[in-house]
Amino acid sequence: MANRTDPLAKSIHGTNPQNLVEKIVRSKIYQSTYWKEQCFGLTAETLVDKAMELDHTGGTYGGNRKPTPFLCLALKMLQIQPDKDIVVEFIKNEDYKYVRVLGAFYLRLTGTVADVYQYLEPLYNDYRKIRHKLSDGQFTLTHVDEFIDELLTKDYSCDTALPRIQKRWVLEASGTLEPRRSALEDDFEEEEEDKEEEQPMEIDEPNGCEKDNHRGRSPARERDRDRDRKHERHHRDRDYDRDRGYDRDYGRGRERDRDRDRERDRNRDRDRDRHRLRDDDYSRDRDRDRERDGRERERRDRDRGRHRSRSRSRDRRDRDREDGEYRRRRGRGSVSPRGRGEDGITREEPKRKKEKKEKKGEGNAPDPNDPEIIEMNKLRASLGLKPLK
Repeated sequence: MANRTDPLAKSIHGTNPQNLVEKIVRSKIYQSTYWKEQCFGLTAETLVDKAMELDHTGGTYGGNRKPTPFLCLALKMLQIQPDKDIVVEFIKNEDYKYVRVLGAFYLRLTGTVADVYQYLEPLYNDYRKIRHKLSDGQFTLTHVDEFIDELLTKDYSCDTALPRIQKRWVLEASGTLEPRRSALEDDFEEEEEDKEEEQPMEIDEPNGCEKDNHRGRSPARERDRDRDRKHERHHRDRDYDRDRGYDRDYGRGRERDRDRDRERDRNRDRDRDRHRLRDDDYSRDRDRDRERDGRERERRDRDRGRHRSRSRSRDRRDRDREDGEYRRRRGRGSVSPRGRGEDGITREEPKRKKEKKEKKGEGNAPDPNDPEIIEMNKLRASLGLKPLK
């Protein structure tokens, strides 16, 4: 019951007013001791006393993100939804600066665009110092006008997302707001009037008319022309910024395309080099495999030749051994023991054959003292032939 929104409260920006604070921050506030002890049962009248006790602003701080009393009171105002007159009195209070800042923060969350600019812009003239607690728990020194400028120009303040508002020049163009009037404008007008009175008057001799060379236009007309110049300068600057942003985006797009093309070419070259290296490795491995196969083939042929030579020599030895045994058997069976030598081979048969040849040669050789041969040689000599041997 203590955390529910007032049943008579109206929806803000189409939602429950408490939903303007994020759910995580809202749950931290509900669990805090300050909310349970100091904010329970507060009303629009008793809320002023708690606001007067504030001594700093801020959102959440510390490791467990504890909420500040300023943020707790802002959520309490969203829960009870005080009247607009009370909030305006908070903003116009000049005695307590933290009461003014609290009312400005609440109006920035719940007020319309016209009310925000109407009631918050005069606070730019408040230069009083205020303390602000950072997220690490340390305090920093700021000013009321800086806090108001943060509410009007930023999208996030005191760990709370601020609703979007239109720019002031849009509202001025549509006629919702009047041009902003500075608090120092009256002083400037007085200084200009003093300067105009002090300037001397000149008389035109031929016509005899007074002429004020430095007398300017009326202040109202001058303000209108200055406002028109500001509008023209603003629109011109906005168009220039838009064109410059377009040119920048176009240049970035071209640079992005150029970088993409360069990266594509680099990847293509890298893939080509990788394929070339892979082909070189494949051809090198293929040559190495061929050399290995050739060496294995030569080794197999060499082993086969050695095997053949060994088998041939073995066959030849076996054949020689068989022939020797056959000769021994034959010699042992045909020759008598008496005719053999020490090694069992017969030696008498060759001697007999030699003796027979000698006898036969002696019987056929002619005798040189034979008278027939002598006569035959004489006859051959007379005929011119050689003698008989």
